[in-house]
Amino acid sequence: MENLDGRIAVVTGASSGIGLGIAKELARHGVKVVMASQSADRLAAAAEEVRALGGTVLEVPTDVARKPEIERLAERTLDHFGAVHILVNNAGVYAPGYAWELDDDDWEWVVDVNYWGTVNGIRVFMPHLLEQDEAHVVNVSSAGGLMTAMCHGPYTSTKHAIVGLSKALRVEVGMKESKVGVTLVCPGGVATNIASQFDRSGPEGRPRGERPLPDEVKALWKAVDATVESGISSDEVGRMVHQAITENVFWVLPNAECYFPIFDQEFEEMKNAIRN
Repeated sequence: MENLDGRIAVVTGASSGIGLGIAKELARHGVKVVMASQSADRLAAAAEEVRALGGTVLEVPTDVARKPEIERLAERTLDHFGAVHILVNNAGVYAPGYAWELDDDDWEWVVDVNYWGTVNGIRVFMPHLLEQDEAHVVNVSSAGGLMTAMCHGPYTSTKHAIVGLSKALRVEVGMKESKVGVTLVCPGGVATNIASQFDRSGPEGRPRGERPLPDEVKALWKAVDATVESGISSDEVGRMVHQAITENVFWVLPNAECYFPIFDQEFEEMKNAIRN
């Protein structure tokens, strides 16, 4: 999709962070953007940011974990703009802690948003994308979907799943001989406000709040927060995603090099296992 001017994009998790960065960058290139997020208030404020850039925006409060709400998002998009060409599955949450100590609500919340939110987006929007002369799907995973990520089992499990799902989706659209491109985004250190999300969201839309964590887990997440705070901007990720759509690039690894020592260690272990 070399020329995106006049195309219509749906971006989930668009009220902040990477989702907002992608929405802003697409709007700068003439894309009409449908912004979706669970919080109506935060979404309205984010939509005004995009409009201030001259963007054409429709905001639709949406809980991506619920398929009927994704279906309503698609209906609103088609009623308002008449088509959809780009789907960005970006909505994501996390819950830190030892995998066996996190409760059912935390596990179900993260899996429902991160995994089922992406699956719902693909299942609902893909039939419409396949009707277009050109279209594109962007799935946002994480560097934590490619390597060991300690003490957030639900998050890293779902992000690994998005990697596998995206690889399969790329092959499947090829089998259909369609002109739907697929991009998989695995960010490393990106400056977002995900670390403060517990004051804003949680299971059933209620703020999760802080929960007791062992000291070693607190120390780990303090280091993770430092990597996030010192990372590249969400706007830079938006520029990378725009380029990937126009050039039909599959892998996008924004600032993943901050985790390369861990990647290298795991790849060496894999090579040793194959040799043995």
